[in-house]
Amino acid sequence: MGADPQDATDQYGIPIIPDPSDAASRKRRAIIDAALAEFLAEGYSAASMDTITGRSGVSKATIYKHFGSKERLFLAVVGGVLPRTYADLTPAGRAVTDSPDLRGALVRHATELARILLRPEIMSLRRLVIGEIDRFPQLGRLWYQVTYDMNNGPLVEALTELTARGELDVPDPGLAVQQLVATTVGIPQLTHTFAPETPVDDAELAVVIEAGIDLFLARYGARRA
Repeated sequence: MGADPQDATDQYGIPIIPDPSDAASRKRRAIIDAALAEFLAEGYSAASMDTITGRSGVSKATIYKHFGSKERLFLAVVGGVLPRTYADLTPAGRAVTDSPDLRGALVRHATELARILLRPEIMSLRRLVIGEIDRFPQLGRLWYQVTYDMNNGPLVEALTELTARGELDVPDPGLAVQQLVATTVGIPQLTHTFAPETPVDDAELAVVIEAGIDLFLARYGARRA
């Protein structure tokens, strides 16, 4: 016998949910919206399928017909949201390599990235994935890959090109990007992950990011004779 289509997953272990018919698409959207709100509020274990049913206005039988189980619903919903985390981020590559002001370009990119990642809905999603990482490690793998594809990877390419042009001296671009993110975005992200009530202070954010960029450039600025 063939595998049950409801057991199908992608390369990250996220359930593959076939597209619904036009008639069912509104129900699917209602289920996803209701489930995301419930999972963000309660986590996986405490989330109630009855509450999701009530919020969505869709019967529990229909939810299970679409997603198969609470576990697959959780993975499909959260796994579907993660790739959109960086949707508003301006691609780093050309914006950095083509700028006559490298420091300014790096500050602008780090500031834009920070403002995206510090959005309350993104921070809630981050805390949810961290809290469920032991049960659902595939979500961590997916978020890591999305982060690399949308931010770290393009920055690695940019630093590689800038080094080839003699504008930077970066022997290990992959490590350098991790350091760049850690000393700029990583600091406020860590704070707001574990202290969500802390307000985002724009002036403080600017100080942290500019200091991180200056530290990065002091280490990797080209050594000229």
